[in-house]
Amino acid sequence: MGIKVFKPTTPGRRFMSKLTGEDITKKNPHKPLKTKLSKTGGRNNNGRVTSRHIGGGHKKSYRVIDFKRNKLNIPGIVETIEYDPNRNCRIGLIKYKDGERRYIIVPQGLTVGMEVISGENVPIQPGNAMPLKNIPEGTFIHNIELHPGKGGQIARGAGTGAKIMAKDGIYCHVMMPSSEVRLIHDKCFATIGQVGNEEFQNITWGKAGRIRYLGKKPHVRGVAMNPIDHPHGGGEGKSSGGRHPCTPWGKPTKGYKTRTKKPSDRYIIKRRKK
Repeated sequence: MGIKVFKPTTPGRRFMSKLTGEDITKKNPHKPLKTKLSKTGGRNNNGRVTSRHIGGGHKKSYRVIDFKRNKLNIPGIVETIEYDPNRNCRIGLIKYKDGERRYIIVPQGLTVGMEVISGENVPIQPGNAMPLKNIPEGTFIHNIELHPGKGGQIARGAGTGAKIMAKDGIYCHVMMPSSEVRLIHDKCFATIGQVGNEEFQNITWGKAGRIRYLGKKPHVRGVAMNPIDHPHGGGEGKSSGGRHPCTPWGKPTKGYKTRTKKPSDRYIIKRRKK
């Protein structure tokens, strides 16, 4: 799949590029797997903003994705490969032998007409899902479960993939896309291969409007504000803030540890940060 670069007819077009989408075989989604997606605007159930810089965005519907891959030992054929506005990878519509259809994340090398299957002992091919204990070491995987039966949570973005480094008892050493190494139970399911649409990281948005379509609002610098709005605000002329970096509420940032101790920390063998 290629990248289309636009001619500089306007300032916004000058550096803009987008994916050509040659891999997409169908425009409209499968209706039974399409649901309503409501927006929050970054607000909680009390109507207060808890996540800043969220709002607006293009109207879109949600495609129900099968992250669990729990339809065991029933082969399915890839009917279509489609665009999903809710994620940066492609999704594939699978028609199983019993007639049921489900969406899955499309890995590299999976095309229309190919067969996929989930189960304990299935071929090591892109798109097939199986427990970690049955996957050879050194294999690239994606859509990895952290708890058996919960559904894939790790390595679901375009071009990402994890790797099985070693096996130790009932746990597998899995290297995450961030280079962190973590212990995951060998009964957890994972899908073979790396996620497709790896060219996504090479596109240039070109203008602020394309980011607003995604529902992201501008992030204003603290030094550009007034003193009443931010601790870094005010001053004569341009300033660098005059103090250590902090949030609008005065809490330290950039190096200030905000992660609390979690029970799952003991499963991390090697941190992504040294």
